[in-house]
Amino acid sequence: MDNTSNENTSCGSGNCGCGSKPDGIDQKLNKHTDRRNMLKSLTAGLLAGAGLVNSSCSVTASDSTKEKKELEWEEYFKGNYQLMTDDEKEGTVKRLERLYELNNAKHTSISAQGPQEDVLYGYAFNISKCQGYMDCVNACVQENNQDRGSQMQYIRIHEHENGQMNFDLAEDDYFHEVPAEGHFYMGTQCFHCENPPCVDVCPVKATWKEKDGIVVIDYDWCIGCRYCMAACPYDGRRFNWSTPEVPEEEVNDNQHYLGNRLRKKGVMEKCTFCIQRSREGKNPACVEACPTGARIFGNLLDPKSEIRWVLANKKVFRLKEDLGTEPKFWYFMD
Repeated sequence: MDNTSNENTSCGSGNCGCGSKPDGIDQKLNKHTDRRNMLKSLTAGLLAGAGLVNSSCSVTASDSTKEKKELEWEEYFKGNYQLMTDDEKEGTVKRLERLYELNNAKHTSISAQGPQEDVLYGYAFNISKCQGYMDCVNACVQENNQDRGSQMQYIRIHEHENGQMNFDLAEDDYFHEVPAEGHFYMGTQCFHCENPPCVDVCPVKATWKEKDGIVVIDYDWCIGCRYCMAACPYDGRRFNWSTPEVPEEEVNDNQHYLGNRLRKKGVMEKCTFCIQRSREGKNPACVEACPTGARIFGNLLDPKSEIRWVLANKKVFRLKEDLGTEPKFWYFMD
């Protein structure tokens, strides 16, 4: 079910068969490229590295500056998260926590918690109950440290006229009292497909599906090519054109490496089923914030879960089922 088993079992050469996994440098150098791009990549990396070394070795630099540059150096050359050992994952989150503390004089907590056994997450949306209030959208923005400057939103609420379901004609940015007479509402976000086309097109394997069904992104490995954005048939991905702006007092310090940690400029973002919450046994923020109970989240492998009851007892449907993406997001009506 998950595609994290795509390991490069070599010591960097790709054919020695020693069984060791490549580090960040090996992964960087072994990807397919032409000579011009290879030289460009090497030059940029060496210049950045030289700057970090010079700063960290300067006799006039403070201890905190030296520590910061050393941590940045280690982060720059770390490997892809999928290929890290548990110790390496723990090491990278500790570095990120320490860098945040050095930069902001404030502590944050970043989790590397993996998927639970016998868990496959799914989502159901009750069209009959949604009233278009957008409490879910606001809760998602706050929980997931989304950019306030660009008003980035992972969730979209679509206002449809009764009797039709045409997303091209639906209103997504309405500024009137809701629910509007003669209309109904549907929410969309990342559907965490069982066969996600976004994963297949990523040239650097920066996005993949975890064992619990959550499609994730390694922000530090993403190169911002936006292939995944183009491949998604549900408009579930967002690209940040600038460094996300989150007021210091509004930063959610309960973070996950693959979820709501603070992002850099020029990477893809999207719904992660609030991985920092769901892997702790909690509902996503949108589910808790919904005032009408239109959103249902749970374990598809648990026959006693509410979502399994919905799938067994309601007439459900999914968007664009003919594409074979198998989204784990269903709609139903009372």
